Amino acid sequence: MDLHDKEIVPGEILPVVIIGNGPSGICLSYLLSGYTPYLSPEASHPNPLLHSKLGEQPHLSLLEQDLEYLCEGLEGRSSNPVAVLFDSLLLPDSDFGLDHTSPLEWRYEPERAIPHLVLGKGPPGGAWHAMEGSMLTLSLANWMELPGLKLKDWMRDKRRNVRNDRATPAEIASYYQHYVSQMSLEQNFACGTTVTSVTRQPGSQDGAPPCWRVMGLQRREGEVLGDGSVSEEVPFSLLAHNVVLATGTHDIPARLGVEGESLPFICHSFWELEAAISRGELDQSSDPVLVVGAGLTAADAVLAAHHLNTPVYHVFRRSVTDPGLIFNQLPKLLYPEYHKIHQMMTQQQYRPSPPPQDHAQNLHDRSTPSSPSSLPPSSSTTSSSPSSYPGYLSFPRHRVVAFRPDQKCVLESDSGQRTVVQVSKVLVLIGAHPNLSFLDDNGRPLGVSPKETITCRRNPIEVDPFTNNVVAADGPGMYAMGPLVGENFVRFLKGGALAIASDLAKRQGEGWGKEEGGFTADRLMDKWVDRQVTTQTKEEVCVVDS
Repeated sequence: MDLHDKEIVPGEILPVVIIGNGPSGICLSYLLSGYTPYLSPEASHPNPLLHSKLGEQPHLSLLEQDLEYLCEGLEGRSSNPVAVLFDSLLLPDSDFGLDHTSPLEWRYEPERAIPHLVLGKGPPGGAWHAMEGSMLTLSLANWMELPGLKLKDWMRDKRRNVRNDRATPAEIASYYQHYVSQMSLEQNFACGTTVTSVTRQPGSQDGAPPCWRVMGLQRREGEVLGDGSVSEEVPFSLLAHNVVLATGTHDIPARLGVEGESLPFICHSFWELEAAISRGELDQSSDPVLVVGAGLTAADAVLAAHHLNTPVYHVFRRSVTDPGLIFNQLPKLLYPEYHKIHQMMTQQQYRPSPPPQDHAQNLHDRSTPSSPSSLPPSSSTTSSSPSSYPGYLSFPRHRVVAFRPDQKCVLESDSGQRTVVQVSKVLVLIGAHPNLSFLDDNGRPLGVSPKETITCRRNPIEVDPFTNNVVAADGPGMYAMGPLVGENFVRFLKGGALAIASDLAKRQGEGWGKEEGGFTADRLMDKWVDRQVTTQTKEEVCVVDS
């Protein structure tokens, strides 16, 4: 959908604007488009208590039921209760590697649809498109699929030879893009858009209610302009009763903030490693690659280097037994490659000899050789161990102190002991921050810790656990979902979509948005999609075409 050649009647207020077109925004769009989950009359759930609760009012859709009541007593791998509930209904007992049939049936009820608009910088799928070209594969296990379209079935239709549980990130991105088309959601998506401002708009004297103003730019492509370029950015401005923050957290790579981090051999993206590999810069004769971080992306980098027999130093701040470590949360059967990484982290730890008294002043004297295999025998498990992984060495409970121009890195243990290692390349993969520059103070006031930067793990946006309403928003009708509220896995971010869709449906039933004349999907979308801009737009027209 092109915003620059459509308009809404001056003062028209959209019911919902979703900022972000990744899996979070796509799933919410599906639920807001009239696709409604019910308990199937013939189905059963392996959790008898949950099945009994669902059977109390089988005529009601899941969107109409008391989600807090249904969540009581459920346990899962997410701290968000509705995420655990919806995951349990979509993929019963999947943590045990079981493939139970979902007790839900989906009905298309267009009268339930709530008009909405999904804004995204690229095509539907969000950050998954930035992962295209990855040589690594991801576990399927149905965890990345969205309701109504089985990922494995789509994979079988797409290619003849399907390995049981593997898909590339590019295929996942293609699945999400196809999903939007398959479910006829395209009319709700405006791609190529960058949101620059979201502010609370006070009510007007003529009775218009308070709402949210969303402003930004949309990229126009496909025509040669006067200066020879083929694209330009056109401003737009929208009014909305409700705004959903679903941008994800992959916009800005997190940095260590240490000396030398801008040196050319320091990378902050897995894809920079892939580029170096494709250029032939790394092989078994290279100095070690230093990987900093203990998340799945860092594990992917270790795997990529290890497959080339390139030596790897792996630095992370947690203990290998820390329950917060992601590898301690993943089922071993479904993620064998990450279980292998955890084994490597555990069995190939750097264990330094007792340091001399002047170790802090003589870092060069404490330098380790350039290859892990040449470290002193006391520094790691021996290569004769059947579980040994030659060429890999982990540094648990260590941090990077500084990078030096001669490609040496200073590491420090939590006891204060320092070690210097020689490396060929460094990958700092410690997560990413969302780009919330369109919010006041980059969205910090919305976080659990209002003075800190918003991050997925340490400081997510604080929301009501059963509605996903943003607690510290400037007014009602602001929601957040996905990684912004701490959900990094697609299987769990779908719960945020359920919570928001349920709350919107209940608020709509209570009279929200019923200003004079009301609104319907057909009425609003006709105005949005079909009305061509034929005259100079006025100040209050929502979309400007210049």
